[in-house]
Amino acid sequence: MARYSRSAGNDVKNAMERRKKGRLKSGKGGKGGRVKSRKQAIAIGLSEARKKGKKVPSKAGAKTKRKTRRKSTKK
Repeated sequence: MARYSRSAGNDVKNAMERRKKGRLKSGKGGKGGRVKSRKQAIAIGLSEARKKGKKVPSKAGAKTKRKTRRKSTKK
C-alpha cells in the first residue's frame, strides 16, 4: 500500500520546480524569503498536498503532541 498518493508526489514535484526557478517562498502572504533548501521545498509541497486533502501521512510532530496530550488528560 502506498503511503503517498501520486497527485501528492506531483505537488512536491511542482514545489521543487518553483524552488529551482526561484518562485517558491516560505511563510504566509508573501512576507517570507525565497526557499533555497531542498528539504524545505519538499515540506512545503507535502503541506500543500495535505491542505488539498490528498493522501499524505500526518506530520511526525503531530503524533507526539497527541501522546503528550493524552498523558496530561489522564492525570
